[in-house]
Amino acid sequence: MTDKSKVVVVTGASAGVGRATARAFADRGDRVALLARGGTGLAAAAEEVSRRGGEALVVPVDVADHKAVDEAAAQVEEELGPIDIWVNNAFTTVFAPFTEIGPDEFRRVTEVTYLGFVNGTRAALRHMLPRDRGTVVQVGSALAYRGIPLQSAYCGAKHAIQGWNESVRCELLHRHSRVRVTMVQLPALNTPQFDWVLTRLPRRAQPVPPIYQPEVAARTVRYAADHPRRREYWVGGSTVATLLANAVAPGLLDRYLGRTGFSSQQRSEPTDTDAPGNLWLPADGTGGHDFGAHGSFDDQVARRVVQPWFGRHRPALTAAALAAGVGGAVAAARLRKGCGRHG
Repeated sequence: MTDKSKVVVVTGASAGVGRATARAFADRGDRVALLARGGTGLAAAAEEVSRRGGEALVVPVDVADHKAVDEAAAQVEEELGPIDIWVNNAFTTVFAPFTEIGPDEFRRVTEVTYLGFVNGTRAALRHMLPRDRGTVVQVGSALAYRGIPLQSAYCGAKHAIQGWNESVRCELLHRHSRVRVTMVQLPALNTPQFDWVLTRLPRRAQPVPPIYQPEVAARTVRYAADHPRRREYWVGGSTVATLLANAVAPGLLDRYLGRTGFSSQQRSEPTDTDAPGNLWLPADGTGGHDFGAHGSFDDQVARRVVQPWFGRHRPALTAAALAAGVGGAVAAARLRKGCGRHG
């Protein structure tokens, strides 16, 4: 540890992006509180944090339980010190058409994936606001702006996080607080969720290519935590392309995804009916194994990562794309008007 080490809380720290994020903070000697449900994954994550030079605190918790999250925050403050950074990352989902997702299942996804972020942020702010310092990073997705088929529960939760986080940010700005909230929008990632997700698809679920490694996301989460004045960061060229296209031609994307969104999210092999699911119980709980940060797609990941450049130039890119879209619409309108006069 160093005098400059920070106290960082990461939810969903037992696997995937949360696991990679915990390692990223440990690499610089931070004290990392690991929050998740699965004991096997948490124990392995704690070992990695310690091995990389950080200090680990394992806190088993279901982020859907707001009282448990409050107690977890209090434990972190008592055992590690004042919380500097809180990363909301935990989620669960169901891969299925909306009409095949039960009401209880949809509620559970919402409670974990949306209200888990709400609960975590409330707990963090309870400690940060009196000190007038601290940062909350919301781990989002391109799907916070662009809904896709077969992921209605997840997309709904991520859209909710986006709107709610904007409200919180405005409130903090109003009170001139030095506590910051920022959001990181992620692309498709090679994480274990596709090996344990509850699915009703005929074939095994997969992320929509291009696929990035979770370490790409983790590095940006850490950067965002250190530079939280930006309201959000976009990770990966596919995220940039998707969000800009959605801003200009959302109806066209609806039709495109209606044609391609089912097949692009399924592998060729049939669904494994014996695969673990983590909607109600952690897949890495009692009797489960450690899933780690990576999923089953190491051989398919994108080799070139243009995220840093896109992230730093996103405002200019957004303005250019919107200007192009408006210009195209004006040109099309003039063309139609001209055809009407001369046709």
